[in-house]
Amino acid sequence: MRAMLKRTLLSVTLLAAGTTLAACGSSDSGSDSSAAGGGATGSSSPAGGACTYSPDGSSSDVKLPPSDPSKTGKVPVTISSTVGDLKLTLDADKTPCTVNSFVSLAEQGFFEGIYCHRIGDPAQFPMLQCGDPTAKDPSQLASAGAGGPGYVFADELTGSETYGAGTLAMANSGPDTNGSQFFMVFGDIGLSPDYTVFGTIAPETISTLKAVAAKGNAGTNPDGTGAPKTPVKFTKVTVG
Repeated sequence: MRAMLKRTLLSVTLLAAGTTLAACGSSDSGSDSSAAGGGATGSSSPAGGACTYSPDGSSSDVKLPPSDPSKTGKVPVTISSTVGDLKLTLDADKTPCTVNSFVSLAEQGFFEGIYCHRIGDPAQFPMLQCGDPTAKDPSQLASAGAGGPGYVFADELTGSETYGAGTLAMANSGPDTNGSQFFMVFGDIGLSPDYTVFGTIAPETISTLKAVAAKGNAGTNPDGTGAPKTPVKFTKVTVG
């Protein structure tokens, strides 16, 4: 999925369907394309709790997250959207830097007004991808998928990640290219363990996403994914 895993773009192997998908991105735009994602190399959580966020050279008014994570334990998040409230639980103990970034972006209002630009077929690739700041014009979602917050940060992987229903994970364009794009899984998908899993989504949110997916997508990507026909726009993200 391009933009699904790419703060830029991420290639994903969909084992069940035997297809390769470029997943989310940030630096490049345009049509989906496959890209080799880096394999899991072990946890990238920083020693001593310090996180590193590196500017990527793109234009952005976003402030870098603090280097010291502000949250621990389970962190509840509610995303208010045009399809109702989406309930998440972030795991700050397992993925402190990823959660720290997400919380920082949420507190800056970064996600407000963004449309989720990519959803897959419920039977083939059950995920909704969001977080691209360029996805604010519903008529131009087909070209979204390469935007990010202006910085990148390292993966937090164990190498044993799985992506079953209820998974919340980062999209990327290869090793250590995380930014603002993430995906929510509402069915089981077989992906290589290249995408940081930083939390879960609530059962009622899984049901909401299934209902959105059942309405179809624009089908603008070669892998059959595209913008949801039922628009999903974030209006507010509340942490805690």
